[in-house]
Amino acid sequence: MESKNRTDNMTEIKEQFHGSDLEKIERFFGIPKEQITGFGANVNPLGVSPKMRKKLTESIDVITSYPDPDYRKLREHIAAYTGCLPEQILVGNGCTELISLFIQLLDPKGQTALIVSPTYSEYEREVRLAGGSVSYYALKEADDFQLDTEEFCRILASGPRLCILCNPNNPTSTAVEPDTMRRVLSCCRSHGVFLIVDETYAEFAPDGVSVSSVELLKEYDNFVILRGISKFFAAPGLRLGYAMTSRLSLLAQVKERQNPWTLNSLADAAGSLMFSDTDYINETRRLISSERERIYQELLTWKQIKVYKPYANFILVRILKKGVTSCDVFVHAIKKGLMLRDCSSFPGLEDETFFRFCFMMPEKNDALLDCLREILG
Repeated sequence: MESKNRTDNMTEIKEQFHGSDLEKIERFFGIPKEQITGFGANVNPLGVSPKMRKKLTESIDVITSYPDPDYRKLREHIAAYTGCLPEQILVGNGCTELISLFIQLLDPKGQTALIVSPTYSEYEREVRLAGGSVSYYALKEADDFQLDTEEFCRILASGPRLCILCNPNNPTSTAVEPDTMRRVLSCCRSHGVFLIVDETYAEFAPDGVSVSSVELLKEYDNFVILRGISKFFAAPGLRLGYAMTSRLSLLAQVKERQNPWTLNSLADAAGSLMFSDTDYINETRRLISSERERIYQELLTWKQIKVYKPYANFILVRILKKGVTSCDVFVHAIKKGLMLRDCSSFPGLEDETFFRFCFMMPEKNDALLDCLREILG
């Protein structure tokens, strides 16, 4: 009976939540959400930049007027930050709006879109809402979730007209570097495939390693890069996302479908500062690079797990210890107020041996490592 109750309880836990819903966690476990450290949300642990906080306070009066409908100054700041041209940029109400708009416009209705998995579930949802179907190209655990370019290009030649790739990928934290992306884009161009590249986590890449495809906009017009400020700039509530592509006719078509003033005045004002806040940007990169390398090297020494080289601000862990599931690890951690991500809801990771956590401040990371040693040591 005790075993059955435990099984039922674990099932209920997995059905209740598997992401970063603090309200559900609070209700289920009775832990005040203010006492929970969110290792599952992948948000910059520095929080909002002090300069940004000051700017938002000083700019509150902008909400009394409409923003520039073309967001010219904001696009100029993004262009200076990313290295592309202002005319190649479209801003939106978060990356999620842009994912939806581009998928709708690329019209997968009656067609099959290829999605590189395991990955963010919103891609599949938007394709299906647009009337399309989905096939997955599964990154292989045996290859450490690295893209097999030759095999991938053979699949691209088989008929999809739309492909979606998260780079660095969520939840694996693996990445496709520019030389490999160039081969992928050439293959896509040869077979009439348009590629959506979600670079939500690209700014967290290790020092000296570029995983961004922005430079490739000079060579290819058959792809779009999508980014947002929720993770790197710790500002999910501002709902600011942006798209970059050299296919200007496509940008114009997407803009026609957008509601006017899709980005509010406060987000417009904030965005004009954050992309030039070099102190915050550099501090973030130093912190994440240092903690990522420290934690990765530590976990490589553990016998009961396997880890994969991370390029984003989080790491994927596979449990090798018999009798311990990702749900067990989740529950053990949450009871200590530490919330990581059970990855069993991701296609391809359903065997309940994978979990993911992001890098927080060093003392918080140490607390999580101590917690994991208790159950995986």
